[in-house]
Amino acid sequence: MKSTQTDLNNSILHQLPFATALVDSSFNLIDVSHTWYQLFQATPDVNNPKQVFKFFEGHEGCTPELLEQYLIGNDIRTIRHKVSSKEGISWLESTFAPWFDDDKNIQGTIIQTIDIGRQTQKDIELEQTKELFQATTEINNIGSWEYNIETEKLSWCKMTKQIHEVPEDYEPNVSEAIEFYKQGYSRNKISMLFHKILQEGASFNERLQIVTQKGEEKWVAAGGKAIKKEGKTLKIFGTFQDINQQVIAEKRTKESERLLTTLIDNLPINVFIKDKDSRKILVNKAECNYLDTSPNELIGKTDFDLYDNDIAKTSRDEDLEVMRSLTPMLGEETINARKDGSITHFLTSKIPLLDLDGKAYGLIGMSMDITNLKQKEEQLRNLINVTAIQNKKLINFAHIVSHNLRSHSANFSMLLDFLIKEKEPEEKERILGMLSSASDNLLDTLENLNEVVDISTNVNLDKKSVNLNKSIERVQQNLSAFLEKNKVQITNTIDDSLQVKSVPAYLESIILNLMTNAVKYRHPMRVPEITLEASKEPKGIAFSITDNGLGIDLDRYGDKIFGMYKTFHNNKDARGLGLYIIKNQIEAMDGYITVDSSINKGSVFKVFFYEENE
Repeated sequence: MKSTQTDLNNSILHQLPFATALVDSSFNLIDVSHTWYQLFQATPDVNNPKQVFKFFEGHEGCTPELLEQYLIGNDIRTIRHKVSSKEGISWLESTFAPWFDDDKNIQGTIIQTIDIGRQTQKDIELEQTKELFQATTEINNIGSWEYNIETEKLSWCKMTKQIHEVPEDYEPNVSEAIEFYKQGYSRNKISMLFHKILQEGASFNERLQIVTQKGEEKWVAAGGKAIKKEGKTLKIFGTFQDINQQVIAEKRTKESERLLTTLIDNLPINVFIKDKDSRKILVNKAECNYLDTSPNELIGKTDFDLYDNDIAKTSRDEDLEVMRSLTPMLGEETINARKDGSITHFLTSKIPLLDLDGKAYGLIGMSMDITNLKQKEEQLRNLINVTAIQNKKLINFAHIVSHNLRSHSANFSMLLDFLIKEKEPEEKERILGMLSSASDNLLDTLENLNEVVDISTNVNLDKKSVNLNKSIERVQQNLSAFLEKNKVQITNTIDDSLQVKSVPAYLESIILNLMTNAVKYRHPMRVPEITLEASKEPKGIAFSITDNGLGIDLDRYGDKIFGMYKTFHNNKDARGLGLYIIKNQIEAMDGYITVDSSINKGSVFKVFFYEENE
């Protein structure tokens, strides 16, 4: 029965998962598990008992003397030892426990060995990491601290002591360390954080104020992290950095930013900053007020989100060019069309933002609303135009008075000359009738001139619907003697019902000048012929006067034909005013005049009267 039990025990020993050996009091192996040979890289040999010392040969940390001491002991002991081989270094941990018989007599020792190389490597790496960290923190003026929970010992490194301005031999405790923090928020906060990391292992990193042993207030960055094993916190390791100058610099920067923001927000112009993608990253109040929104709504937006697509594309092209060329765009007039359709005129500047390498990473934009200035400018331009028109009308008026009255005077002079020379009573009666008609026409002309005076005080000429043929007849009556003397043949194909929108005095002046010129510059070898025509066009009436006179060399005089005091023939009566006058009269009525002429063949003057919609 005892043999069976021993066999059973041996069978169980062989199957143990850990390397286990049974050693007698003479240090010989009685039996071992299969894993023992695997761990020690040995081959089983039951016929040749080996002393246990052979298995531990060459192991650092496990001398034969120490091994023998552990084998004859009557308590449980543990030893760590290292073995080097071709495969590398292995760390082992062996536990020695006495082996008793049924009478409680020591029969030998049970040895159990495990491979702890992975855990040992971690411990070594941790120590190396701590050493490296301490060296790094010292280089960067960062201190460290460590708290051992088991011994309740707090340790400060040299740098941490320097920050607290305490001697190098100073040994703090937790209570004293907390007392260094400024009373109030900082002290309460560090107390809470330290309690939390002790209870929950919660890491922290906080900016707080301390008062050094010399009474100086400092801002510090205090951090802490729990070091755990098997879920239990063993130590707390942390950093401690003097950030007083950094915090002061940040405060000054924030004060400067606040000052700059205050300044920008109170500028009476729109200010914005864009990144490389033309997204707004800063806007002032004026920009927000203009777009009727808040800064948060504008940050990250592009012009395509805010303005008409064409305007946004133009703005984006400007941005890209400023950042590409690194050349500011200063004082350019721009137009913004918002999504609601409103138009604003701006005087815009864009300046590239450059990094330390001189590359653009965005731009600063400034826009001054000049819409009111543009309106004032338009008003001023209109006023100048009004003044120019008034001056032109005044000049026209003076020329009308001079030119038309001179025509009436010439007509009177010729009729009186006919009357003096005429002997026949009937012919004298007829000439007296013509003088009476000429007198009536002179009075009508004076009335029309008075009307011109009234019209000249009004920017918008009071055009009336005038029968074209009646105006022609009146002119013919005024020029009757002149036309008869020169045996002028007039062909009028104009519809009697045709009306034109014009100033009556201007219309008669235009007809009179064109008919007079057609006779004055008649061809000496031909009877003067004048053809009057008119036609309706989409936007008004085209009235033309065609003659068979001398014609004008348009290649030579085309750009001067309507100039003041410009003459094109050797006629002693030519003053160069007629065409100039009628061109200004026509343009004052929003019309225009053209000429087509050939030398020795004649000319065609076409006047276009703009017909306003009723």
